[in-house]
Amino acid sequence: QVQLVESGGGLVQAGGSLGLSCAASGSIFTINAMGWYRQAPGKQRELVATITSSGSTNYVDSVKGRFTISRDNAKNTVYLQMNSLKPEDTGVYYCNADAKIRFWSTFRDYWGQGTQVTVSS
Repeated sequence: QVQLVESGGGLVQAGGSLGLSCAASGSIFTINAMGWYRQAPGKQRELVATITSSGSTNYVDSVKGRFTISRDNAKNTVYLQMNSLKPEDTGVYYCNADAKIRFWSTFRDYWGQGTQVTVSS
């Protein structure tokens, strides 16, 4: 199986920065897209940023210019650098990977456990 282990997260004041990382491990054949999602209290989970295996990125409008997603394919790791944080960025951030297990033909969606990001005003 595929496991996603996240690190980072915490409490930061508005205007500050925080970096998240997520490493995928297990019986991985290949990973297509990876991404970050977040869920604020009382709201639906939303896409924050995604990145393909070739490096193409996509961001939700509210974080453009402030957040940067990147990945290291050799390490099966995706990163999210968050700058100029705002209180509305507060939420649980989840790592996601579209991956294929070795010797199995099906791609599946895998999720990390989530990490809390709190931005105070």
